[in-house]
Amino acid sequence: MPKAASRKNNGVSKGSPYAGAGKTKAGNNIFKMNTDLGQHVLKNPGVAQAIVDKADLKQSDIVLEVGPGSGNLTVKILEKAKRCIAVELDPRMAAEVTKRVQGTPSQKRLEVLLGDVIKTDLPYFDVCISNTPYQISSPLTFKLLATSPAPRTCILMFQREFAMRLFAKPGDKLYSRLSVNAQMWAKIDHIMKVGKNNFKPPPAVESSVVRLVPKVPRPQISYEEWDGLLRVCFVRKNKTLRSSFLGTTSVLDMLESNYKTWCAQNDIALDDGPEEEADSMEVEEPEEEWNGIMDVDDELEDEDDLPQFFKDENARKSALSNKHNPNRKRKGKVAELVRAKVCKVLDDETELGEKRARMCDEGDFLKLLYSFNVEGIHFS
Repeated sequence: MPKAASRKNNGVSKGSPYAGAGKTKAGNNIFKMNTDLGQHVLKNPGVAQAIVDKADLKQSDIVLEVGPGSGNLTVKILEKAKRCIAVELDPRMAAEVTKRVQGTPSQKRLEVLLGDVIKTDLPYFDVCISNTPYQISSPLTFKLLATSPAPRTCILMFQREFAMRLFAKPGDKLYSRLSVNAQMWAKIDHIMKVGKNNFKPPPAVESSVVRLVPKVPRPQISYEEWDGLLRVCFVRKNKTLRSSFLGTTSVLDMLESNYKTWCAQNDIALDDGPEEEADSMEVEEPEEEWNGIMDVDDELEDEDDLPQFFKDENARKSALSNKHNPNRKRKGKVAELVRAKVCKVLDDETELGEKRARMCDEGDFLKLLYSFNVEGIHFS
């Protein structure tokens, strides 16, 4: 009797994303990773175990995992935690991690949410563990820090340079708005370095794991105010604060608009007539436009590194431009009042006008914010 023909494709249709599994060099590479979504699966079980161990999970913990991939971290989380909520953008990965625990005691303790974690309303969780897609590193960090009630701890894998920015100190090359913001709301520790060969497919950069422990209670300041101040200060972090505030038209316009709003809310009358002609002809700081966006990768050359000849030439051109520009708008009385208040804060109240943002610490920025608010100057 003839033998039945063998089904070499194991019943998988040719059009399935799982077709061809086992034929590649990596037998468990069941479908092509979408690196545009940051899909670099952690394949080293030792590193995965170390990450979960650093979370110090309790049997009563609910864990949020961002980007579970094929579930290498997920299964280790379920060994120690009460429940795991995995948020996954790729339906293929969501199906894979669900399939991995199917038929096991862990099946009922895993909840998979399909969607973008940044746009998803997150349920309550005690701990967050994430092999974070690099393109959402910053928004995910601040979404977690803004979560209420705050998680006990977050163990997050980031691109090495981003991780170093999180805990950079004043004067460091990578010190930025991100550094000040993150350290205001959380205590941050570097846990371990992870080489690119621990991932499949390997990313182009090295990675690091950091621990974020949100401060409880949270600092009693407005996040919008705090972040608004930092955006102005770090427009160009190598500039003096005086130049950042007084040398940029858009910043002064924004502060003037906010001051008018604050006065209206507090029933303070303002005379917004034009200033005298003599005042309007004063030579001011050279102005530049600002669109409100700060590039954390901005590493412009420090003015102190320029030869004296170029410094003198730039100063001469700026003075001539301000003096002979017939189209320069005359400032109103409110604009001049706001400018005077900014000068008072920078020069008299805080004496930080000549300091550069890259050299200021958290205390300096808090002093600035308090002094500006006392003068009715706000940033949100």
